[in-house]
Amino acid sequence: MSDRAFGSRRLRGGCHCGAVRFEVEITGEAELIDCNCSMCAKTGFLHLIVPKSAFRQLQGADQLTSYRFNTGAANHLFCSVCGVKAFYYPRSHPDGVSVNWRCIDDQDRIELPIRHFDGRNWESSIDDLHRA
Repeated sequence: MSDRAFGSRRLRGGCHCGAVRFEVEITGEAELIDCNCSMCAKTGFLHLIVPKSAFRQLQGADQLTSYRFNTGAANHLFCSVCGVKAFYYPRSHPDGVSVNWRCIDDQDRIELPIRHFDGRNWESSIDDLHRA
C-alpha cells in the first residue's frame, strides 16, 4: 500500500529469534519517527508510537530485559535471547508504546511518512515532537 488510505490495520511483529511477539493496531494517521538520540542512532530504532490500548504483547514477557538510563523514565525492553528491542515504553509518550517499525512482519507492504526528531537535543525538541 503506497498511501495512508486505510481505516485501521492490525499488524504483528517481534524480535529476531521470535521469542517476543506483539500485535499493534494502526490507523491511516500513523507516522514513523526517526530519532537521532544516542540510543536510537546506535540501534537503528524507527518509532511507531501507538496508545497502550493499541498494543498487545502476544508472547515473551518472561524473555524481556529492561534497561533504563538518564532520567529512567523510558523503559527500554530487549529480548534476552537475541538482544533485539522490538518495542519499549518511551519517556516522550508515557501513555504509549513505541514499536520498532523494523520489527513489524511485512512492513514493506505499508508505506508510512517518516518525521525526523532531534533526540540529541531532547529537552529543546520535545515540544516539536508533540506538534502534528
